[in-house]
Amino acid sequence: MIRGVVTSLLAAAMLAFAAPVSSQTPPAFDEATERAAIFLVISDMQAAWNRGDYRGYMQGFRNPGAVFVSGGRIKDGWQGALDDYIRNYGPVPETRGSLTFSNMTVEFLAPDAAQLIGRYTLERPERPMEGINTRLFRKVDGQWVIALNHVSAYEVVRP
Repeated sequence: MIRGVVTSLLAAAMLAFAAPVSSQTPPAFDEATERAAIFLVISDMQAAWNRGDYRGYMQGFRNPGAVFVSGGRIKDGWQGALDDYIRNYGPVPETRGSLTFSNMTVEFLAPDAAQLIGRYTLERPERPMEGINTRLFRKVDGQWVIALNHVSAYEVVRP
């Protein structure tokens, strides 16, 4: 009788701790597809900025939780960055400028993490700028978003 109880308890314990068997296998990581998805985020951000849609631009960033580093300072998160863009670049094309991202490379750190390094140019009549973006992308709920954005910028001096 004790042997039967022990055997039953042992069998129950083994079932309780057994890993569930899934008939579905997770999709394979396809680097080309994921890279294209990241570049689409950047393309959408560029288009949003150039039409004056700062909220659309910010859709590329993790909200909340994005970290912004620029000018030697860590900025005040997603909302703080949006407020800065609205305040500092204004509603008109002359102050907002035309933004172009280029020469981008992506390195995958994990299936849900990637580093993008690329150049940007902000053409405008006063204070044109260019520089480098270093961005840590994370895949959250199936979407790539920027979790960390570091900008190294300089004003373009024109003769």
